[in-house]
Amino acid sequence: MQIYVDADACPVKDEIYRVAYRLEVPVIVVSNSHFRVPAHPLVSRVVVSDAFDAADDYIAERVSAGTVVITSDILLADRCIKAGSEVLAPNGKPFTADSIGAAVATRAIMADLRAGMGTENIGGPPPFSKSDRSRFLSSLDQILVRLKRSV
Repeated sequence: MQIYVDADACPVKDEIYRVAYRLEVPVIVVSNSHFRVPAHPLVSRVVVSDAFDAADDYIAERVSAGTVVITSDILLADRCIKAGSEVLAPNGKPFTADSIGAAVATRAIMADLRAGMGTENIGGPPPFSKSDRSRFLSSLDQILVRLKRSV
């Protein structure tokens, strides 16, 4: 069991480390740029090139059943679910085989709207909140405990 973190824009890295330490689950932090990660035997950092989707490709090529991926990238989530991985957004909402199709479709519609209207007329996601952080901690803990029990 491992946790892969799509880390460049992840707002919950500290929370991931906290849960991983308690449950003794290795964390692989994948990014396009260097940044500090804790000096801890359970945490490793992988810096990939700045090529388009390099971090996504690195993660998607390595996950399988028993891995957990933390990402807000819907297309990466889709790839990881198809590989058998558990996927969790930083706001604590899981991506599942049942929900990913609608998420991919919504993403495509929003991309078309932004292309036609511009981003200033569409808006973006709501600001990250304390309740998102709390939901994330609870969801990650539940997923990891369930995976540990099934091993």
